[in-house]
Amino acid sequence: MENNEILELTTSSWREKVYIETAEYIIKGYIFMPKIGKRNRLLSEVLNTNKHFIAVKDCTMESKLTPQKEIESYGFIQVNISTILIMRPLEDD
Repeated sequence: MENNEILELTTSSWREKVYIETAEYIIKGYIFMPKIGKRNRLLSEVLNTNKHFIAVKDCTMESKLTPQKEIESYGFIQVNISTILIMRPLEDD
């Protein structure tokens, strides 16, 4: 990949830290959204696409079913959109 292609990928998207809750997990991590339209509406647009999964980077997963289980960290996961109960932005730490 050429340097200008890498630059285009990093400048043509916004990184958004999110809280995602499913029936089984609480996930906190980053999703990347294209720089199209209004930034505050893009989170809902991610959920309303025709895609079945969203990619979450640099995330933690906490089990709701077994709260005593250690919180897991991952560099990358995919979440099935149909399993998401709530997704909201989080402030960067």
